[in-house]
Amino acid sequence: MHDPGRPVLAILLATRNGADMLGAQLDSFVAQSRPPDLVMVSDDGSTDGTRAVVQAFAAAHPEIRVDLREGPCRGASENFLSLLRAVPEEVDIVAFSDQDDVWVADKLARGIAALARAGREDPGRPALYCGCTWECDQALRRKRRSRRPRRAIGFRHALVQNIAGGNTMMLDRAGLELARGASRETGAIVVHDWWLYQIVAGAGGRVIFDPEPVLYYRQHPNNLIGANRGPRAKLRRLRHMLAGGFRDWNTVNIRALTASAHRLTPENRAVLERFARDRAAPLTARLTMLHETGVYRQGIEGTLSLWAAALIGRL
Repeated sequence: MHDPGRPVLAILLATRNGADMLGAQLDSFVAQSRPPDLVMVSDDGSTDGTRAVVQAFAAAHPEIRVDLREGPCRGASENFLSLLRAVPEEVDIVAFSDQDDVWVADKLARGIAALARAGREDPGRPALYCGCTWECDQALRRKRRSRRPRRAIGFRHALVQNIAGGNTMMLDRAGLELARGASRETGAIVVHDWWLYQIVAGAGGRVIFDPEPVLYYRQHPNNLIGANRGPRAKLRRLRHMLAGGFRDWNTVNIRALTASAHRLTPENRAVLERFARDRAAPLTARLTMLHETGVYRQGIEGTLSLWAAALIGRL
């Protein structure tokens, strides 16, 4: 029987051919100081035994409800959105999970505590929890702490830069209701975590960033949006911006946010509309827009790349 004083917690896990590392991720769910009540798994047509790994986990842990379903097979972002749309009404908190990480044992407990504090301080206001990670190799070695934001976080930042990986993110009930509703309005998105940050911040929600690492995040060679920091990664991001990739991301994000514009605060809706209108305007108007809206990215590299994109018409 469910304890009414204990929030119902669901993990949303998107999978595709992740059998090799999925077992360690699932084991870290069970090892949590506050385990989940429900694990929802959406599998995008795996052919490597991923579904069998999930089924074996469910059989070994009957105390946790496991819901394994067929994914939409339209990419990871749409897979996560499909999970979000399917969350049962009784769920109070959701945590998003990749298939190849390992969570720190108190990840869920810390997130629940942070969201509970936010709820007490500002009842009914949507809240998103996220945080740092241990960036590591495939064997969980050579770890280093991921970067944390140095400037304030909010919609003016979210519009042009993500804050954290979706594998760290959790939503309270108000945040879940907001995101679930918006997920039914949006079309394509760049990535689900950036979109979540934009929607929650844009609606005037609270975004909580935990400076303590909450999981071991395996780095992959082709991680464009993720944590790669070396000279090659910086060069790759520069080439991506020069080729119009950042502009294309902004186009997709603007379209998604516009579909849910009625959920944004009037101030943030005005920022979105000004950014959408003037990012392709003549140079002076582009630069004036950045200055007057206060849209910004974190760090020197991020700031320079934003203004460079505006200067060369790649915004």
